[in-house]
Amino acid sequence: CEILSSLPLQMSLYFNVYFFPFWWLITVAILYLKYPALSDYYKFILVTIMILVSLTELIRLYLGYVGNLLEKVPELAGFWLLTLLPQLPVILFLLFNEGLKIHSLERAVHIIFLAFLSFQLLAAFVTLRRMVNTLAARFRRTEFHRLEEQ
Repeated sequence: CEILSSLPLQMSLYFNVYFFPFWWLITVAILYLKYPALSDYYKFILVTIMILVSLTELIRLYLGYVGNLLEKVPELAGFWLLTLLPQLPVILFLLFNEGLKIHSLERAVHIIFLAFLSFQLLAAFVTLRRMVNTLAARFRRTEFHRLEEQ
């Protein structure tokens, strides 16, 4: 039995679990400081983004751990999709929208978070492809042996 889980992906998930609370505290603290200077629609957007990112990140990290360690394709695919769709566009919005009055510390933690997301997106894709190919080959061998026995 070949181990299909990815050590680099697992290490990235491990460090991301410790980095995320730090990122969240910095982002909320800076949002609190700049909140009065923002326009009303940016206030609404940023509060919504913080709630969305907080909930999505918890689910995303859980699916990443389960999918990678237990070699479960659906969970790892869910992790990959949650990384690609809500998390990556949101962090890019927070990083590059100048209407948000981005602070330099905020930009630094967003860049680190973007690096985590980018690496995890690539590593999860490679791991997912390897898992699917291996599981498909196992299924074909099992079916071949079953047909051979009949």
